[in-house]
Amino acid sequence: VLVQQVWYRAGSMDEITGMTGIAHVLEHMMFKGTKSVPQGEFSKRIAAAGGRENAFTSYDYTAYFQQLHKDKLALAMKLESDRMRNLVQSETEFKKEVQVVMEERRMRTDDQPHALLFEKLMAMAYQEHPYQHPIIGWMNDLNMLTVADARSWYQRWYAPNNAVLVVAGDVKAGEVFAMAQRYYGGIPSRALPERKKFSEPPQLGIKRFTVKAPAELPLLVMAYHAPTLLNPQKDVIPYALEVLAGVLDGNQSARLNKTLVRELQVASSAAAGYDGTSRGPSLFTLEGTPSEGVSVAELEAALREQITVLARDGISAQELARVKAQVTANEVYKRDSVFYQAMQIGQMESIGLSHRDIPVALAKIQAVTAQQVQEAARDILRDDNLIVAVLEPQALTGKPKR
Repeated sequence: VLVQQVWYRAGSMDEITGMTGIAHVLEHMMFKGTKSVPQGEFSKRIAAAGGRENAFTSYDYTAYFQQLHKDKLALAMKLESDRMRNLVQSETEFKKEVQVVMEERRMRTDDQPHALLFEKLMAMAYQEHPYQHPIIGWMNDLNMLTVADARSWYQRWYAPNNAVLVVAGDVKAGEVFAMAQRYYGGIPSRALPERKKFSEPPQLGIKRFTVKAPAELPLLVMAYHAPTLLNPQKDVIPYALEVLAGVLDGNQSARLNKTLVRELQVASSAAAGYDGTSRGPSLFTLEGTPSEGVSVAELEAALREQITVLARDGISAQELARVKAQVTANEVYKRDSVFYQAMQIGQMESIGLSHRDIPVALAKIQAVTAQQVQEAARDILRDDNLIVAVLEPQALTGKPKR
């Protein structure tokens, strides 16, 4: 078995105002056929070969993949390389697909209170960086997109010199490279637009907002601006933040679950999260649902107390050892999956790092000290970096008509 993935370094962060969602819509259009492969045939041919295929769009990239028997790699490469340059985009199919995406937005964001809260959180957190726009796009922008926008996006970004090809599985490297040269080597490179370097200015004080939406329970999210991994050999804070997230969350003995859920019983659930690998900046998040009879303000006070204790007292040697063992185990489990090995490689290469940084990052996390974790908590989890988002539940019936 093998997996082929093609990653284009073009995601929603590359869109311009008024055209949000075009990266994701083009992902849908990539299944609409070429001059030699009629609409619907791509998926049929992969399925007939016993494989499966799909695609996904993120802030940073758009990727396409096939999983199938190793003898069918030539088929996957032939199909994928064909649509890299020969995609047919009709106005009729584009209009249909935009409607599909708009319905997807209604179902996955507008009608999902947690997703809606996080969309508003990103829009509030980022003042200048394009992460402020949702990957799926704003509804008004989707409504205004044209097939010319999709064709322009395809011509701008879908070129071999803006793509990463990853093949993982029971294959021989020399044969894979020869096959890649055969199918992709003849596709001419194109001049890529100059990428603008986006940054986010320092936040000048705490931000707070409330989202009212039909829901059963309230939700509190505390998000802190945080850096991402730029130099895997020299950076310290991203690794320390990853360990910090593991101290707070990750299993039954992690601090948030142990203290807030089981001991104090101020939360029915609590979590922490951080992703240090992306093209842009990141957020370190704390979230929780208050227990019955507990207010959102009381839960926020309890989360703040955990931050205060961390910054003041640091973490124990046992906590540090547990998280490091947990991170190592997670890496080993990823290697059990051919697909996720390829995912790691594709993501690192697509955000400007290297697949060779994967073992470096693991070694650096193992070298994180308790003092570095404590310093990261002090430096990053500050009010000037903080956005507080609250979901205020509204009655589940009588929702306003769209």
